[in-house]
Amino acid sequence: MSDVIKLLPSHIANQIAAGEVVQRPASVVKELIENAIDAGASKVSLVAKDGGKTLVQVIDGCSHGI
Repeated sequence: MSDVIKLLPSHIANQIAAGEVVQRPASVVKELIENAIDAGASKVSLVAKDGGKTLVQVIDGCSHGI
């Protein structure tokens, strides 16, 4: 293995810094549900296919009609 440190491309480094890199489908589900709750959703539905590899869908609704 080389002892040389290679810099990541800036777009990848920015994604990592912003927390946009997905480690596993569960982290996507957690983030989307947290976002729905933070936005005031009173109902949250989750649809996942193939363990989240094919589809992760979070549907949220709020009681104030927005």
